[in-house]
Formats: sequence, structure tokens, C-alpha cells
Amino acid sequence: MEDEVSRYYTLNRYLKETFGCKVYKLALDGGMTCPNRDGTLGTRGCIFCGAGGSGEFAQAAEHRFTDGSPVWDQIDSAKSRVGKKMKEGKYIAYFQSYTNTYAPVTYLESLFTRAIAHPDVVALSIATRPDCLPPEVLSLFERLKKIKPVWVELGLQTVHPRTAAYIRRGYETDCYVQAVQDLKAAGVSHVITHVILGLPGETAEDMVETVRFAADAGTDGIKLQLLHVLRGTDLAAEYEKGRFQAMGLEEYCESLYRCIEALPPEVVIHRLTGDGPKRLLIAPEWSGDKKRVLNTIIRGMEKQDVRQGAAVR
Repeated sequence: MEDEVSRYYTLNRYLKETFGCKVYKLALDGGMTCPNRDGTLGTRGCIFCGAGGSGEFAQAAEHRFTDGSPVWDQIDSAKSRVGKKMKEGKYIAYFQSYTNTYAPVTYLESLFTRAIAHPDVVALSIATRPDCLPPEVLSLFERLKKIKPVWVELGLQTVHPRTAAYIRRGYETDCYVQAVQDLKAAGVSHVITHVILGLPGETAEDMVETVRFAADAGTDGIKLQLLHVLRGTDLAAEYEKGRFQAMGLEEYCESLYRCIEALPPEVVIHRLTGDGPKRLLIAPEWSGDKKRVLNTIIRGMEKQDVRQGAAVR
């Protein structure tokens, strides 16, 4: 089997090139919420978002909006969970759950400064919304990046207005473009864009347009995520009413390959699919076997000679 590294720019390759060793991301919980949940923009979140705010695998926060001191406990606990996979190397402190810049900047500074100071942490990664990056947060990133590299992950999901309205994203696409520019100006070393493949009503070409848009906007990395239908979400209610169908594995692979070929070779592909918590997963059921899915994707890439950048304009 041909090494996947030769076909697309993997996160593992980027990490080894950047840090010179094996690096593992530790999913942490900063104890924040989201403007799409606290009443600012809405109360039910995005249509696909579960109660964990896309952070079901994160280490739980012990309390909210304090001085951030328990974060080392979270890091050490998360390290112990991945200890069997990670004998040597370093870690990225990854704040994943909800919107991790949606809090007073004094709290954010305490939390992130404490996390980045951990001796085994080589970088800080923060997942947030493009509309939650006020000037004081950008200034904080400028200070933090002088200590260690700072990554920021933005949830774009789609570039198409009709889909963005359907999923209740809550901001205009121009906001995403501005956020990428602002983060670059603040010295953020790696901007990552989250894209969902298989959103209701979108065609394969729609998905390709989204990844091309993100690349043109200047993203450094991208997460290509299969749409999961999770229990307790409004998307699950739509699915149960028969208003859309989940993607099949073959259909997903074909759409994924087109997206990979449309990405410039310098964009790091952080994720090829993703996996929802099995206790919450309704559809597609095939996505629950992550090893089989990844093997199918890689074999298909070889068979069809899929290569990142092959279709770049």
C-alpha cells in the first residue's frame, strides 16, 4: 500500500516537520458556551451540534470562568488516557468544546497562559467561531504566540448561504474571510477550517466550492468532516422525519476525493472523516467503524490515483 503521505499533506507529516517529534492533541474543555446557545444568537445551537458542543471527547472542565488553574489537571488526565498510544513525544493543548474565545479576555488569558506553560505542551490550539474574535482576543493571541505557537480552528462548515441558514450557523461568510485575515495579522501560526461534507441539499460540487473558498481565503489547514446525525440534536429530528438521507460510504469517498484534489498541496489535511460518539450516533451507521472507513478511503485513493492538488485551478 502506497504511503498516504505521498498523496496528501497529512497532519502527522506537518507535526513532524514543525516540531521534530511525535505530537498528540489533547482535547480539553475550557468551560465555555456559545452565542448560538446562550440566547445571543439562539438557544439550540447549530442543527447538528450535540449537548457536548462538538467536544464529546474532551476532558471535562471542573468549573467555569475561574482562574483556569485546573487546566494542568486536565492535561495530565488527558495524557494518561492516551498513554498507551504515546510513549514519547509532546502535546498540543486543544480547547475543543463549544466556542473557546467566548468568555472575558481576563479568563481566556489566565486559562491559555496556564495551558501553554505546561512543559509537555508545544502549541495551543483553540476552536472558535469567526464572529467571536474581538480585538482584545486577537491581541491576546499576539502575546501568546511569543511563548509558543498558537493555532485557531474556525467552524465554516459551508460557504453556501442556503445551507448556512438551514444549519443555523449564525454569521455571514464574509465574517469567516475577515477572521482568517485578522488571525494572520495577529501572528497565529496555523489557521484551520472545519468543513462538513454531506450537509442536506448539498451536491459534491457544492462541497468542492466550500473547500476551494477556504483555500482561497488563506486557511493553512482543513478538517473534512462527515455529517453525523447524533441523538438529541435537531438534525436527528429532521432525519427521523425523512427530510434527508445520510451519505453512503462510497458516496462520501467520491465527494472526499474531489475535495482533496481541489486543495492546494500546501494545505494540511487534518481530518478525512471524523467519528461521532457511538452512544449518540444514529447515522450513518457505517461511520462507527473508523478503522474500516479509513482503510476504505486510503485504498480508494490508491485505486483512483487521488492526489491533493490534482484539480487545483
